[in-house]
Amino acid sequence: MRAASLTEVNTTLESELNKRRRVESFLAQQSRELVRSKDVLELHVAAREEQLAKLQRRNELILNSAGEGICGVALDGTIAFANPAAASITGWPIEVLVGSSEEKIFRKRLTATDSDTKDVKADSTAPPLLHRQDGSCFLADYIKTPIAESGATVGYVLIFRDVTERRRAEQKLEEKAEELSRSNAELEQFAFVASHDLQEPLRKILAFGDRLKARCDEVNLGEGRDYLERMQNAAARMQTLINDLLTFSRVITRVQPFAEVNLNVVAREVLTDLEVRIERCKAQVEVGELPVMEADPVQMRQLIQNLVSNALKFQPPGATPRVRVAARRFHPANGLGKNDEAAPEWCELTVEDNGIGFDEKYLDRIFAVFQRLHGRQEFEGTGIGLAVCRRITDRHGGTITARSKPGEGACFIIRLPLRQSPQPEVKS
Repeated sequence: MRAASLTEVNTTLESELNKRRRVESFLAQQSRELVRSKDVLELHVAAREEQLAKLQRRNELILNSAGEGICGVALDGTIAFANPAAASITGWPIEVLVGSSEEKIFRKRLTATDSDTKDVKADSTAPPLLHRQDGSCFLADYIKTPIAESGATVGYVLIFRDVTERRRAEQKLEEKAEELSRSNAELEQFAFVASHDLQEPLRKILAFGDRLKARCDEVNLGEGRDYLERMQNAAARMQTLINDLLTFSRVITRVQPFAEVNLNVVAREVLTDLEVRIERCKAQVEVGELPVMEADPVQMRQLIQNLVSNALKFQPPGATPRVRVAARRFHPANGLGKNDEAAPEWCELTVEDNGIGFDEKYLDRIFAVFQRLHGRQEFEGTGIGLAVCRRITDRHGGTITARSKPGEGACFIIRLPLRQSPQPEVKS
C-alpha cells in the first residue's frame, strides 16, 4: 500500500514537472518572439526617427531659405524660433531674437514718420512700421497667425518682409498715373476748346470768300477767283480737320452711360445712313447675327459706321465693294491658354472687305491720329476715323486690331466685354 502511494506521488510529480516544462518552453518561445518583435520595432522606430529627422532638416532648410522673416512665438510673446531672414531684416542676431519678446524686437507703429521712410506717404492702408536693431525703421508686410493644436492655440507664427522700396515704387507709380491723368484731361480740354474756338474764324473766312467770289464774278477776275477757290478749299479741309478733332476729343469728354445696345439695330441704322453711298458704288454689305451688349449706344454706332465707311472707301477703281460684318461670343483664355468658362463673356466683332488692303507693318500707324497711308488725291478723309475707333474700344475695355495684305482686303477685329463694370461719367 505504501508502494502504491509512492507510485501515485511520483506520477503526480512527473505530471507537474511535465506541465512546468511545457510552460517554461512556451515562455521561452514567447520571450524569443518578444525579442524579435523588439528588434523589428526598434528598426521601425529608427527608420521613423530618420524620416522625421530628414523632414525636420528639410523644413529647416525651407524656413532658412525663405526670403521672408519667420518667427515662432510662444503664448507669452517670447520668440522661440527665428530664421536667418528674420535676423537679416531686423539686424538682430538669431541668438538674441530667440528668447526675446515680440514687442521688444518689432515695436510696431502704424504711421511712417521716421527719417528712413519720410518720402513714403502715411495713409490708412499703409503697412505697419517695424524697427531694426540700429533704430532705423522699415515698412513691412506683417502677418501673425495662431498655431492650433487639438482646438487650442499653442503659439503664433510671424511672417514679415521689408516692403519700403516696393511702397515707394507704388507711390511713385500712383503719382505718375495721377500726373498722366491730369495731363490727358488738360489735353482733352485743350483740344476741345481749341477746335471750338477755331471754328468761328474759319466760318468767317468761308463766308467772306463767298462774297469775294461773287464780286470777282461781277468784274470777271478769272485768276482771282481761282485763288479764292483754292483758299476756300484749304479752309474747308481745315474745318474738316477741326470737326474730326472735335469728334476725337468727344469720345472721352462727351460720353453717355453704358446701356443695353442691340448691335443688330445699330448696324441697320448705319446701313440706312450709308444707303446712298452703298447704292452709288453698288456695294454688297452682309451683316450676320450680332449680340446685345452693355455699351455707349452713340459710340457703338460711330464704331461700326467708321469701319463700314472705310471698307466702302478703300477700294480699287471700278471695283464692287463686298463688306461682311459678323460676330461671335467667347470666353477669354486663362493662363493655361484654355478658355475660362467662368470668366465674363466677350464678343468678337469683325468687319471684312475686299478692298485695297495694307501692309501689316503699318498696323500701329493706321490707328494713330491724322495718320494716312494714302494721299488726299487717292482717298478722301483726314486719317482720324480709326483713331476714334481705338478710343471707343479702349473706353469699353476692349481691343481693336486688323489682318490685311496689300490687294487682298482687310479684316478689322474688335473684342469687347458683353458686360461693363460701372464707370464714372466724364464731364466736359
